[in-house]
Amino acid sequence: MNFDLDDEQRAVVETVRAFVTKELYPHEDEVDRLGDVPEELVDSIRAKALQAGLYAANMPAELGGGGLDSVAMTLAERELGRASYALQWLVARPSNILLACEGDQRETYLLPTIRGERHDCLAMSEPGAGSDVRSMSTRARRDGGSSGSGDYVVNGTKHFISHADRSDFVILFAATGDEATPQGTRRSITALLVDLDSPGLVVRRGPSSVSHRGYHHCELSFEDCRVPVSQRLGEEGRGFDLMGQWLGASRLTVAATSVGRARRVLELTTRWAADRVQFGRPIGRFQGVAFPLADMATELEAAELLTLRAAWKLDQGTMTDQDAAMAKVFASEALGRITDQALQVHGGMGLMEELPIERFWRDARVERIWDGTSEIQRHIISRSMLRPLGA
Repeated sequence: MNFDLDDEQRAVVETVRAFVTKELYPHEDEVDRLGDVPEELVDSIRAKALQAGLYAANMPAELGGGGLDSVAMTLAERELGRASYALQWLVARPSNILLACEGDQRETYLLPTIRGERHDCLAMSEPGAGSDVRSMSTRARRDGGSSGSGDYVVNGTKHFISHADRSDFVILFAATGDEATPQGTRRSITALLVDLDSPGLVVRRGPSSVSHRGYHHCELSFEDCRVPVSQRLGEEGRGFDLMGQWLGASRLTVAATSVGRARRVLELTTRWAADRVQFGRPIGRFQGVAFPLADMATELEAAELLTLRAAWKLDQGTMTDQDAAMAKVFASEALGRITDQALQVHGGMGLMEELPIERFWRDARVERIWDGTSEIQRHIISRSMLRPLGA
């Protein structure tokens, strides 16, 4: 197999890394200190990303997006992942769920989001339904009209909704009924496009998190919020299928950004080990530091190969849930181990805000939780192994 990047892929890497280094790195300390991204900086980064042709790189070129294939997009995500999440997400990659938009939905939601005129967020998780999305209690009840008219009346609460405070609309998943499954009666899920200024919808900032300060999560409360049937995304009751399409790509993104951040951490740690002198020589010359550096480098290469392999299979139409789960669980956990070891190599200075190591250490923790916990990924992998054997 040939693992060399072609000219286009190298150009993607060089362009994104240059943008990240020039436009994002300089603002990381301020964002972490404030726990927020100033409004003028939000507008500036979005505008520069649009100008650089990096905005909506994951969307089809015929719709105005960058048209990158999965491998090139994964390389771009890897480079974006080197920077603070609160900043890099402003170089928007709209949810691929929006490609299910039809008719007027394209002009109202899909195309303006690709152009950077509107911004989306996605709402699945609830206080009582995290990994078990089929048990969600937020309900969308049909009220009036024929099959293509009338409203859904939404009641319920969503939480851990990333950057809803910076978005214009939400891709909402709500229960619209019940259906029989091999595991018993479960919720029938439907996707709706809901403007965040809709009457009956309240958006509140969630509690502060130690990971990715400045990248906020929010709570969405729906109380008799009316959503026209015309804003349903896809067929009623088929929202779980749309969700599954998004989760594979999302888990690949987590893997790629984890690899990028781990690469940056390893580079900083290797430089520290080469420059820091104790007992008359660089600490990297001591086996207690040199061997962990070797382990960090080896884990990183393995994580990157798993991630790029999954992306390549996605381009071939052969990526499975198992492929995405393997990349996500290994890369996110490798990042956790690498940042922890990096802090150990830096010693007491690793915990000081003067260096970015403590921030990388904090930020790494959430990667094993969001977009499906490590336990969920292992469940997906093991189920894929056992199901063909009838177990």
